[in-house]
Amino acid sequence: MQELFSVQLSEVKKEVRRGIIECSKRGLLHSTKWLAEMHHGLSDVHIDNAPPDDDRSFSECQLEGIAPSEYSEYFLAKSYYDVREYDRAAHAVRNCESDVPRFLHLYSTYMAREKRRLDSTTDQANLNEPNQMRDLTDLLNTLRAEHGRSRLDGYGIYLYGVVLKALNLNQAAEQMLINAINLVPMLWSAYLELSPLVMEKKKLMGLQLGKHWMRHFFMAHTYLELYLNDDGLKIFEDLQAAGFSKSIYITSQLALVYHNKRDVDKAIELFQALLESDPYRLDNVDTYSNLLFVKEMKTEMAQLAHKAVSINKYRPETCCVIGNYYSIRCDHQVAISYFQRALKLNPKYLAAWTLMGHEFMELKNTNAAIQSYRKAVEVNKRDYRAWYGLGQAYEIIKMHYYSLYYFKIAHQLRPYDSRMLVALGETYEKLEKCENAVKCYWKACDVGDIEGIAMYKLASLHEKLGDHETAVHCYMLYCEDERAATDKQSLYQGFMTLANYYEKKGDFERAACYAYKCLDSDDRKTEAKALLKTIDWKRNSEWQKKTKAATAATTTTANAETSSEDEMEWEQLDVRVRVPFTTISDSGKTTTTTATTTTATSTATTSTSGATSARLPRNVAEGVRRSQPPQRTQPAPAGNSTASTSAAAAAAAAAAATATTTATTQQQSVETPARSTSTAAAAATSGTTGGATTALDETAPAGDITSVTTDEQQANNDGSSMEISTVSID
Repeated sequence: MQELFSVQLSEVKKEVRRGIIECSKRGLLHSTKWLAEMHHGLSDVHIDNAPPDDDRSFSECQLEGIAPSEYSEYFLAKSYYDVREYDRAAHAVRNCESDVPRFLHLYSTYMAREKRRLDSTTDQANLNEPNQMRDLTDLLNTLRAEHGRSRLDGYGIYLYGVVLKALNLNQAAEQMLINAINLVPMLWSAYLELSPLVMEKKKLMGLQLGKHWMRHFFMAHTYLELYLNDDGLKIFEDLQAAGFSKSIYITSQLALVYHNKRDVDKAIELFQALLESDPYRLDNVDTYSNLLFVKEMKTEMAQLAHKAVSINKYRPETCCVIGNYYSIRCDHQVAISYFQRALKLNPKYLAAWTLMGHEFMELKNTNAAIQSYRKAVEVNKRDYRAWYGLGQAYEIIKMHYYSLYYFKIAHQLRPYDSRMLVALGETYEKLEKCENAVKCYWKACDVGDIEGIAMYKLASLHEKLGDHETAVHCYMLYCEDERAATDKQSLYQGFMTLANYYEKKGDFERAACYAYKCLDSDDRKTEAKALLKTIDWKRNSEWQKKTKAATAATTTTANAETSSEDEMEWEQLDVRVRVPFTTISDSGKTTTTTATTTTATSTATTSTSGATSARLPRNVAEGVRRSQPPQRTQPAPAGNSTASTSAAAAAAAAAAATATTTATTQQQSVETPARSTSTAAAAATSGTTGGATTALDETAPAGDITSVTTDEQQANNDGSSMEISTVSID
């Protein structure tokens, strides 16, 4: 912008004024209108010229380029041209040779043929059919001949470029338009015709447009056409800072920039300010209507439609506003009729073709929608909405490769629009090209998901591919997004998937949290209740298992402690047994013959001496009984020796004596102390004999009864000392 800042605004205003005069003389109405708006935006800039000199220069400019002898023909032709009688205007100056009348003749001829072409065009006809362009061939030959003789000035070269472009000779048209801009830099129409021929930023930067300050307006406009909104926004802001802050054109372009950037609120604010400063302006009012449609501001749309009708109901923009109003009321057929009326007024009205295609899609009329979108592409091949609409139409009729082609073109025009990327991902997914679909969804998330559905699509695709961990991660990101609340069905699907995942992982708290959220959904309510019951049952089962495990652990610990105490008690008993063994064995040598009688007598004597002395034989007997090895209970083989039989008999006798002693002691603790010693001894003797006989019957085989009896008699004769010794050895 350094070149712009170096230009004085007074010089800029003078150039704008001169351009207004030149374009007005030649009937270039759109350029004249644009330059007049720019001139009005510089109202604060004063030109230091005296009024007489200024008036004289103005009058000279009005007649410059017109021969005095051709004034009458020129004024007549210009009046016809102003009332759109183009054939009469061209005929009036057919013989003029000066620059301005000659251009007016050629331009009137072009406008007359263009008008006939548009009037004969129906809704079903192709705007670029060869027979529709046949009338321009004669004019092209004339212009080529004039250009060969160098009789065309900058305006004539501009017309030559326009005709070449209408005949799809774009390369030659581009060169002619660049030449015209270099010769006449204030001709805004030349910039507008050149802009659609620039398809990428690199080509725009390589154009040789000179150093004139008008090229900045052209570059900003082209950036918007290429959807490079940030670059265009920067240039327009710099132009405002340079002194064009009051320009209506720049304000409207800023509103378009924010519209393209999906900043709807800011765009509506700018359009409202624009309508306040210029309440009867209908330019770009169709875009303002689209913004109100997006925000569903029905009242404002109705007010705008009434206002547009009151200004001019035969403007294509007015018909488009009314069509949008009926569309938001879901009266699609009436909306289509108004869009068709707009196309009758201007068959090249791009917005009407695109919006009519949308309405046909709402009515499920896919064929008519495809035709409308194709017409929009013919008008402007850089209209991504038309390409995107074609992709959607072919997707509905299951022609996925066609839709993929059109979605790719839309993505090339809008590389940072997530809607194009999501559409591509869905198409790849339907074509079972899941890897490409994943890439498209991730890129849509990276560039900024406008609709907030790319993450949900990505999660569903990963779940379909079996990658549950990634799917859960994507579902969590999607559910945390505030925009997910607009699509309840997808949101509850994400909640249900997360609930099932955590339920399988055993994280019942998180699973229950997500399941409870699904209770608000009518479709997912039953499934959520079933999952909550399952979670509750698993929680109870897990709690019961933990309770049983804790109880078992407590029981095991208690048993271990009890066993430890018993072992300590047995150890103490064994120690206490060893002390009286020697005493008993020493004193037993002088007692009576049988061990049974000795044990009984000792027990009786001890019981009469006191409680303390009575517990000692019981402990001794219990120690003897518990210290005997388990081999004694096994039956002896038939061929055992006399010593083995004698040992077995002695063990049986000792066991019987122990049992008798225990019983006697217990009985003594209950009965009166006056019980006689002889009675206890007799009972002990009787019990001992019976116990010994029973033990022998259990341990000795049937064939060794004689040997057992002999050994028993021998043991009785040996004495109690030998018996106690034998027990100690065992």
